[in-house]
Amino acid sequence: MPPLRQALSATLLIFALLPAARAEPLYQGSSEGMPFEVETLATGLGIPWSLVFIGPQQLLFTERDGGLGVLNVDTGQLQAITGAPEVRAKGQGGLLDVATTPDYRPGDWLYFTYSKPQEDRGVTALARARLDGLALTDWEDLVVTRSATGTDRHYGSRIAFDGQGHLFFTVGDRGKRPNGQDLTTHAGAVLRVTLEGEMPDDNPFLSQEGALAEIWSYGHRNPQGIAYDAANDRLWEIEHGPRGGDEINLIERGENYGWPVVSQGKEYWGPVDVGEADHRPDMKDPVKVYIPSIAPGSLLLYTGDAFPAWKGNLFAGALKLTHLNRITLNEAAEAVAEERLLETLEERIRALAQDARGWLYLSTDSGSILRLRPVQP
Repeated sequence: MPPLRQALSATLLIFALLPAARAEPLYQGSSEGMPFEVETLATGLGIPWSLVFIGPQQLLFTERDGGLGVLNVDTGQLQAITGAPEVRAKGQGGLLDVATTPDYRPGDWLYFTYSKPQEDRGVTALARARLDGLALTDWEDLVVTRSATGTDRHYGSRIAFDGQGHLFFTVGDRGKRPNGQDLTTHAGAVLRVTLEGEMPDDNPFLSQEGALAEIWSYGHRNPQGIAYDAANDRLWEIEHGPRGGDEINLIERGENYGWPVVSQGKEYWGPVDVGEADHRPDMKDPVKVYIPSIAPGSLLLYTGDAFPAWKGNLFAGALKLTHLNRITLNEAAEAVAEERLLETLEERIRALAQDARGWLYLSTDSGSILRLRPVQP
């Protein structure tokens, strides 16, 4: 039984967060002169891998081992959702991302990525379903990727929408480095399909013999964050490097981002460079590189009003270095500043979400969901 259902049956996770009697904040800090506090909304979950709002107070989350639930962020009530698929919950695989289109209304499609069992292996799959009460209905696999390997590493996988009828999702190299440069596999790529899982007629490799037409960009190692900037028509991605060399990339149609030929990381077994160089003119350079690695778990473009100085910034959860990473961009899409928040919490921050007020929500690998909000008078 997934941890969510175990916790609910024991009634350990239902509590009230009433405005008149709020608990002491877990953490208080400030950024750009703006004071904020962090409070705990839920604890004791499995690894909450993804967060998305499906209503003003309803935060839907996945658990990597296959659980699915909804949290009322005002009352703290947790409810289990049934109807999730069988997943290969081994290694880094499981029930991964959940996302909604920018114009989502209750009853619309919810989109998922997960590690789908395929004989004795797993592959990253894109699917959709509707939520009817507390049950998923009409489950439909849209894209079952060609990404099977003998490992349970580097599934990706995050989802983003461009608001023009297209969906992007990421697939890691599945622990096999050559996949990053191989257009006959979906591994190591950002994929682009329609909301129905069909092929757009302007994908870059549609007419290239042998190439998989869903591929939008390639040369990626393990992309675990993706965010679409509608105001500037930009797609951002963040991925794990090896030992050092995590990257933030501005994703462009048909481009090669270098892995494993180009990398700024080192081998795990010694101080030896990965690849042949850290730059090649025929491959796209990252906008930002992290040395040492922070191990990014997500990516969010902040668009809220609660923290005006953060508008247009990228946020990434850091797993290895246990903080919330804030990246300031300029008009030329260059990373010009960085701030590391919540370091003293020492939490592996996995997923991020933003509500209509501009408050941030974070999940941690220790099984918590937290909220970052402005300090109230």
